[in-house]
Amino acid sequence: DAIKIAGNTPGRKRARESGDTTSPVKLRKADVRPEPASGAQPPRDSAAAPDLRGKKRAGAEEALDRDQSSIKRAREETRKMAAADVVVPTSASSALFLLDEPEHEIQAYALETLNAMADSFWPEISPYVAKIQALSEDKSFSSSALAAIVAAKVLFHLGELDEALEYALSAGNLFDVTANNQFALTLRAKCIDEYIRVQIKRFEVSASTGASSSRDADALAIPAGLEQVVDRVLDDCVVRGEVREAIGIAIEARRLDRVEYSLSHGCTSSSERIGALKYCFDCVQGIIAHRAYRHDVLKLIAALHRKEPEPDEVAIARCYAFIENASGVAECLFRLLEACGESKKSRSELFAYQIACDVYDNDAPHFAQKVAALLPAISREDDVSVDSFSEPDMRLVKLRAILSGIVYSAYALEFLYSENHSDMFIMQSMKSTLDNRSSLNHSALIFANSIAHAGTTVDTFLRENLDWLARASSWSKFSATACLGVIHSRHATSAMKILSPYLSSTPGVSSSAYAEGGAFYALGLISATSGSADQAGEHGRALLYGSGNSYTKDPFSATKYLLVGLREASSNEIIQHGGCLGLGLAAMGTWDGSSEENEIYEELKGVLFSDSAVSGEAAGVGMGLVALGSGSEKALDEMIAYARDTEHEKIKRGLAMGIAMVCYGRENEADAVIEKLASESEAILRYSAMFCTALAYAATADNKAVRLLLHSAVSDVDNDVRRAAVIALGFVLMRHPRQVPRTIALLAESCHAHVRYGATLALGIACAGTGLPAAIEILEKLASDTSDFVRQGALIGLALVLMQHSEARSSKSAEARKLFQKMYSDRHEEAMTKFGAVLANGFIDAGGRNATVSLLSRSGHRRASAIVGMAMFVQFWFWFPFVHFIALALKPAAIIGLDSELKMPMTEVKVNCRPSLYAYPRNGPLHKSKKEDRAASVVLSITAKAKAREARKAQGAKSTGASDAAMDTTSDGGLKNGAGDDAKAGSAGDIEGKVAAMGVSESKPPKEDTSYTVSLPARMLPDQEKYVVWPANGRFQPVQSGLNGGFVMLLDSTPEEEAIEHVKTKTWTYEQATESVPAQPATTEDSLAASSAPQPDSAREPEPPAAVFYPEDANTSGNSGDLTALRACVLELDMALIQTSVTLFPPYFASQSVSSDTSELQRHGKKRHYGAYRHRIHVGYKHASALNTKLSLKTH
Repeated sequence: DAIKIAGNTPGRKRARESGDTTSPVKLRKADVRPEPASGAQPPRDSAAAPDLRGKKRAGAEEALDRDQSSIKRAREETRKMAAADVVVPTSASSALFLLDEPEHEIQAYALETLNAMADSFWPEISPYVAKIQALSEDKSFSSSALAAIVAAKVLFHLGELDEALEYALSAGNLFDVTANNQFALTLRAKCIDEYIRVQIKRFEVSASTGASSSRDADALAIPAGLEQVVDRVLDDCVVRGEVREAIGIAIEARRLDRVEYSLSHGCTSSSERIGALKYCFDCVQGIIAHRAYRHDVLKLIAALHRKEPEPDEVAIARCYAFIENASGVAECLFRLLEACGESKKSRSELFAYQIACDVYDNDAPHFAQKVAALLPAISREDDVSVDSFSEPDMRLVKLRAILSGIVYSAYALEFLYSENHSDMFIMQSMKSTLDNRSSLNHSALIFANSIAHAGTTVDTFLRENLDWLARASSWSKFSATACLGVIHSRHATSAMKILSPYLSSTPGVSSSAYAEGGAFYALGLISATSGSADQAGEHGRALLYGSGNSYTKDPFSATKYLLVGLREASSNEIIQHGGCLGLGLAAMGTWDGSSEENEIYEELKGVLFSDSAVSGEAAGVGMGLVALGSGSEKALDEMIAYARDTEHEKIKRGLAMGIAMVCYGRENEADAVIEKLASESEAILRYSAMFCTALAYAATADNKAVRLLLHSAVSDVDNDVRRAAVIALGFVLMRHPRQVPRTIALLAESCHAHVRYGATLALGIACAGTGLPAAIEILEKLASDTSDFVRQGALIGLALVLMQHSEARSSKSAEARKLFQKMYSDRHEEAMTKFGAVLANGFIDAGGRNATVSLLSRSGHRRASAIVGMAMFVQFWFWFPFVHFIALALKPAAIIGLDSELKMPMTEVKVNCRPSLYAYPRNGPLHKSKKEDRAASVVLSITAKAKAREARKAQGAKSTGASDAAMDTTSDGGLKNGAGDDAKAGSAGDIEGKVAAMGVSESKPPKEDTSYTVSLPARMLPDQEKYVVWPANGRFQPVQSGLNGGFVMLLDSTPEEEAIEHVKTKTWTYEQATESVPAQPATTEDSLAASSAPQPDSAREPEPPAAVFYPEDANTSGNSGDLTALRACVLELDMALIQTSVTLFPPYFASQSVSSDTSELQRHGKKRHYGAYRHRIHVGYKHASALNTKLSLKTH
């Protein structure tokens, strides 16, 4: 081996390269030594170390003085040889032997050698790791850091990462965090993870209680050297230009000082800093789970934006909006307005309007109104025309109009109405297919129609099927009336005109309690989606609707009307039910939970304390809506205490959701309430804990919340709690939809049906509109589940995932539609599954095929009312009318451009994709694919030839006479040959026809364009926005670059050109309804006349639907002044007529399977058989009235 080593010296190499093979190799005696007993070879220089060992064996004490210089020379020689790749070590034994020497210098030399070869010879070094660890802990040993790094490397390869990290940290600067090897990369990552874990724990403890005890201080202490290593890693990232990596680590590690340092030292230009700050904003939404710390980071981002030479006011306002700092947003708007001055059509003005649109689009109830309240007052508040305002005052009027929501609601309503593409064929097909005798099917179709036409104001299906709609009774009637609130969402200007036929004109007296309660509910749904006309002010309303109508001067207040109606309905729990739901929706989020009592909250609490099961359930939900997201301890204590005391399950369920809504968005602040409820013995309170977690941690992907929900999903003993826990996962993880199928996959295969049902809705909620193949695959399997309600959930979830997907975009879309049709048309299918299939047809084409379920705003903000609406929608498991809450979650998928006048200029944008990719689905019957067509019979080639031969013979026989006659008139045989050619051509045509019948087509479909243009406003799905390109030479450009959806403020690049041509609206041409007292319900004749009247043309908004006539309400169609006496008289006459009818027509009543015992009928007058009699009698009253029969009531 020594000869080989010597032969590889540079001198020997040069000799070989020069061809001098006779050059002698001179070896010292010490170079040739006997091989060690273990068979291992020395890895290092064979001159210095063995020489030392020989001298030690001889006991030459005088050589010790020379050893120091020998060691130094050996080290230098080792470094040189290592640099020249001369020495190829084959063993670590020689260095390991040196560890037993007492001299520290020799041990240090050995450790240095071992450090260089530890990654390769760690198995040989591992038996000595205990001795190396002892050296690293010896304070008298000067090279303890070297021993620590060697021990860390060996322990790392042994898999002891925790110990390896401990020794690596004690090695100090010898631990090279910048090295690009497995040891450095792994331990560097572990250092960062450990540091982040400790910092998060320190932050949480200090934020809650503080580390007061010494034990807490020890537990929260940062390991020695850990922070220094992380700082070195961050410095290295900044030096190498990896600023975003440094920012991400610093944000997770709660080091805001390092965030600011990375931005200031790593970014060399303003554009780089702006980009890095945008990345910080994205990180805040994805990796920070603590609410208070998120606010701190957003404040820092806003402050850093403010330090820029040209601050981005839009980005600053977005940060303030996330932390609900209304004064900060108002300050941004004020700065932009100041920059405008007296100039017209300023860029700063459009930026201010864009910020206002984004603030309202975030859908934080009443936050936008708080911002509007902080704006400067208008200099002229007197009754003057808007046209006479100065430019600064006009800008304030426009800002208030946008922040109040009336601009957003008006243009969203206009888009949904004008671009409605709903398919009435599907509705009529379901109506003709479903069993009309089933109340469940009736309600399902009403729900599906309302969702399919949500916000479009198109109620053609209702007007064309008034007789069918009138079959609704009891709570079905309640839902049928409330569906108008979904169809007419955002239509606040005509709310009372639409609902007045169902509302009582006399306080405390109702023509139908179910219809009036449903109308209250519908009014709340319309108000919750329409903004606040009061906040806009008269000038703001005049700017949008003009000054010549009554709505501008005196807008209708739904909150005040519902509050009065609830107080006057104290004796009717059905009307109270609708009133509580409507009032809670209209006043959503108006109470911040402060010490001041809220009038609406107290009124709802009074209804709750009446302990009525029907009205108490709605009161619990309404209280939660009013105190939405407040986290009020007072409200929580009252609601939890009453939920424990009451015996009504319906009230407990209403309070369970009310408690969850109070905890909305509170995150870690709601942990105490969640823990308290999760430990309750009452299952409904544990159910509330699951939805508290869902709403408190919505869109945060918090690990603690996910662990709690997964634990409850597999361990709780109650079916409802387990189902709720899985559904809640969809809310918590909805910001990361691609992770949800992996998380839900095992739960979807659970043996527990309720867990599988929860998995279907969780996928639908988190993956709504994404079309993720992984989610579709799971849902398709569950659509054939053995449990009927699991199939129901799978169909609804599949429709949510594939919402607004064309067949070109996802082939599963057409398959899903066929599956829905198959499910609801199958007579042997369970009723619950049919219910899900009918609802799915409404969801997949929601909002006239122009709306999607959107739980997050364009900027990533959680849409509060949308999340609450979805959480209440899934409660239809217990109460079907909660389906209507889905209207809060539906959002128009559109791009709407507005200029400085808040009008829609006529402009176009280019979409760089195939038109079919985002096209509307085809209306009418579902198209059958070729696979579904019946296969044509196979024709063999020999059979085709035989048939062709017979055809030629027959053709020749028929044409013989004609050919002869023709031959007489011609001079050549051309005609005969022509006839033969025709026969051949005919046979060939027959064969071609048969080939075509077999499905073979020679024609190719036309090539589709790769881009197209659309005129604004236009349908623009979220996934479609990335293809939008604004024309470079167009007159209008977006004031904020990169904004290709939603409301976009447009900058006029050539304002000196001719006047702007605006899009003509279709929904603002009607006189607004402002009557505080609604008109009398329409009579039967009016209803029938309205249903048969000619339909309005497409350029006009349809009139409100004719009032539905419910047969059981006919006894109140006359004078209602003495309604109580009239009812008593009718009841007495009913009993007399029943007794007479039973006596006169016993066979008829026997065939109706009802009792002929009048005493029994009187005792059970409220039961179904008595209701059947009253129905027939009231129909008789109706016809008598129609014939103008003048009979007194007594004579009748």
